[in-house]
Amino acid sequence: MTIRHATETDLPTIVAIYNAAVPSRMATADLEPVSVESRRAWFQGRSPSQRPLWVIEVEAEIAGWLSFQSFYGRPAYSTTAEISIYIAPAFHRRSLGRQLLTQAIQESPRLGIKTLVCFIFAHNHPSLKLFESFGFQTWGHLPQVAELDGVERDLMIMGLRIG
Repeated sequence: MTIRHATETDLPTIVAIYNAAVPSRMATADLEPVSVESRRAWFQGRSPSQRPLWVIEVEAEIAGWLSFQSFYGRPAYSTTAEISIYIAPAFHRRSLGRQLLTQAIQESPRLGIKTLVCFIFAHNHPSLKLFESFGFQTWGHLPQVAELDGVERDLMIMGLRIG
């Protein structure tokens, strides 16, 4: 198992892992798959020294990824980052998300990050449980803000103060 900075050649696999989550309606509010081209600017907005995008490889195969993203786009929030984790379905329940989250918390001070936040659907119990196991707390509950296939879903805002 290796965690490394993503390269642009990884983008098709990163997008494929993301798109694999769309049909489950558990981890993304996108209702249709996204294209590699539509994610290129997002990828180029990642910075290894400030807002990295990491992939986790198992036997040289990209099995998942973690992204740091600036929160709310205003300078006063520069020490806060939103994180997202996606794991390929074939690699679920192998503690890869746990390994990515461990590294994210450890590396946050070096990245100038004092606060981590994430947005998780309230029905995504595995993700909620993962983040809670690292000390993330519920900082917000947005009831029925998403509609997935005619079902209104709640969104949880989870947060962890690093430093």
